[in-house]
Amino acid sequence: MKASALKSYIKEQILSTLSSPVDEASAEEVENQKDLNKELEKTAQLKRQISEDEDEDDKKAVASAKASKGKFKKLDVATKALKDITTEMKSLARKYSAADDEAEKEKIKDTLKSKTSKKKELESLVNKLEKDVV
Repeated sequence: MKASALKSYIKEQILSTLSSPVDEASAEEVENQKDLNKELEKTAQLKRQISEDEDEDDKKAVASAKASKGKFKKLDVATKALKDITTEMKSLARKYSAADDEAEKEKIKDTLKSKTSKKKELESLVNKLEKDVV
């Protein structure tokens, strides 16, 4: 077969395929498609409702997180201060053990006594804030 004959044969086949009459859908198929369209609309509506509910829940969660942010911040600050004073007191206790001079030991002991009262205040504050957060 020549190239020109092949081209014309392919062209005729394509045109015959494209120009063939389209099969009409039966009444049952049309009805089924209408039912499917209704179900798709219901599904889309339910998705929108779920999305709106989730957005509302997200807004509530953000609002409650912002409200409790102050409590957590205060608790974090108090906990850090308690940790710092405890660490400082431990280092002073080591210095006290290593000190040879009685006057130096008395200074360290006085410092430890004043820091003990601050430590107790911080512990009570941390306990109170922990209760408020929970």
